[in-house]
Amino acid sequence: MIKYLFIITLFLYVLTEIFPSMQLSYVLSILCMVIIVSTLFYVKRFVKILGIVFLLIGALMLFTSGASWKTYIISFGPMLNLLTLFSIIPILAIPIQIGNYAGGIQELVNRKLKNSGHLYMLTSGISYFLSIFMNLATLPMTYHSMKPALQVFSLQSTGRFMSRAITRGFAMPLLWAPVTPIVGIVIEMTGVSWSTMLPYLLPLSIAGLLLDWFLAGRAASKLGSEKLAGSASANEIATTIEVSGKSLQSPKRIGQILVAILIFNICIAIFDYVFHLSFLILVALLVIPFAFCWSFLLKKGREFLTGLQIHTNTYLYKMKDQFFIFLSAGFFISAMQFSGTDHRLNEMFVVFKGLVGIEMFLLMIPVIPLILAFTGLHPAVALALLAETLDPTQLGISPQILTVSMLGGAVSAFLMGPYNATIGLMSGIINESPFKISNWNAPFTVLYLLLVMVYLIILNVFI
Repeated sequence: MIKYLFIITLFLYVLTEIFPSMQLSYVLSILCMVIIVSTLFYVKRFVKILGIVFLLIGALMLFTSGASWKTYIISFGPMLNLLTLFSIIPILAIPIQIGNYAGGIQELVNRKLKNSGHLYMLTSGISYFLSIFMNLATLPMTYHSMKPALQVFSLQSTGRFMSRAITRGFAMPLLWAPVTPIVGIVIEMTGVSWSTMLPYLLPLSIAGLLLDWFLAGRAASKLGSEKLAGSASANEIATTIEVSGKSLQSPKRIGQILVAILIFNICIAIFDYVFHLSFLILVALLVIPFAFCWSFLLKKGREFLTGLQIHTNTYLYKMKDQFFIFLSAGFFISAMQFSGTDHRLNEMFVVFKGLVGIEMFLLMIPVIPLILAFTGLHPAVALALLAETLDPTQLGISPQILTVSMLGGAVSAFLMGPYNATIGLMSGIINESPFKISNWNAPFTVLYLLLVMVYLIILNVFI
């Protein structure tokens, strides 16, 4: 029942975005209220407490501002754009899975590895590569594709090694990849264009990956170049190339993913220029036809439809925590707007900026999402709240710089936030505590934040 409630709500929301003349705001708001009530007793305890806090504080703000009962109802609904993207993005992983690209990755591993430094960089690079398309599905696919190679090297802690390589590689494209919800929400709220932001975001993303590789290379050089543990281990890697009964001997097939990424991003840039739709909705609308065309070219159109059906039947119900917390946060944001709290907070930021100076203020913004991540807030929720209270015009800050600052901080939240899905999923894969994984990423996160701050200073000089 809950699954169908999600589907109906998202479908009606997309219709209202495509056809603004449709008057369904009250219907959507009531459906969002029903979702919150329906999922209340099924979500995790921490999520339930956090969502109730959002609802109570939001209701208090509306009450003190003298809102009518209609305002309470219509305040439900924001964040449906993010939930739409969260629901649809995993569909992009279907052609990668049914195309058996994991075999090509394993063959690449077998050919290219010489020492643990190469293993780390290849793992991190593949994680970066897949993250552009697959989002959270990147973590298990990269881990299981690279796991056979671990037998070749004498590593002190395979869990630590793999979690650092995979999570850091995964986090860097979150700065710019259009399928990333945080990119969409920041771009929409700062009013910049995704295509014009790429020259600012892509260099920082690549610099973060290179920083990780540099640190990994130094660590590998201190330990020396590990040799193969034995020919038997190498042969074991070779046997894993057989995936689902089909051998993918050439790693060049992975180039198909690169071509698909380029085509998808070009399509988004063109559609973003031609159509005046919400960026998040635009990306969501392109996902299913693009994934189907890719699968069709692989001659696996029927398998794609089967995968799409499985996704609809199983994945949406698993999103009950996200629906509850995001819709509760959306109500909180609406209450901030109606009561004028967002303007008052922005005025406080203006005063604070005047006290510390614009340079120091810019350097502090990336730290805020990281701090909020330790309170349990998803980085997307934290950015939505932050963007709502930061008006670049009143603050006298370039929207481009503010966008880079917020997204740079969000990446640090994904790297270290012990409650977010990235760390949680990695924790389940390697059977380690989320806090331990967070601690493993701490040194790199500090260096990465320093890199972001230096980059912001440079941008502030030239923009």
